[in-house]
Amino acid sequence: MTATAPALTALAHGWCALSLLHGRIESHLEHALQTGHGLSVREYSLLDVLSRQHDGEGGHLQMKQVADAVVLSQSATTRLVTRLEDRGLLSRYLCPTDRRGIYTNVSEEGLRLLEQARPTNEAALREALAEAAEDPQLAPLVRTVEAIRTPAAVAAA
Repeated sequence: MTATAPALTALAHGWCALSLLHGRIESHLEHALQTGHGLSVREYSLLDVLSRQHDGEGGHLQMKQVADAVVLSQSATTRLVTRLEDRGLLSRYLCPTDRRGIYTNVSEEGLRLLEQARPTNEAALREALAEAAEDPQLAPLVRTVEAIRTPAAVAAA
């Protein structure tokens, strides 16, 4: 296959469109969250992921799992956790069954901030998608994103 083959070109164009959509959404979210709540997109994502932990079997995430969930390296995730811990939004503690494991929980202050930021995140996401839907190159991707439903949303419908 050559660099100018139609399939490769279509694939490259698709990837560029997806990357463009992601960039636009992330930029819109970043501005809204920073302005409204002093949170970056990554900080919001980390608080959101950690807020869903529970005390049951397998309910707490190890740092590798957290890093995977927020799409950062383990070292970047650790630095992010430290920044949020310094702000009083997270706390770390040793795993009660494995002293080598360290868990991270969202503090009460972190949960309050997250709950305040959720509507902002949702509104900014809707705005970014509405703007992107106006672009013919991005409109099919927006429709796909909007069609993706969580199992809970499907069950409720």
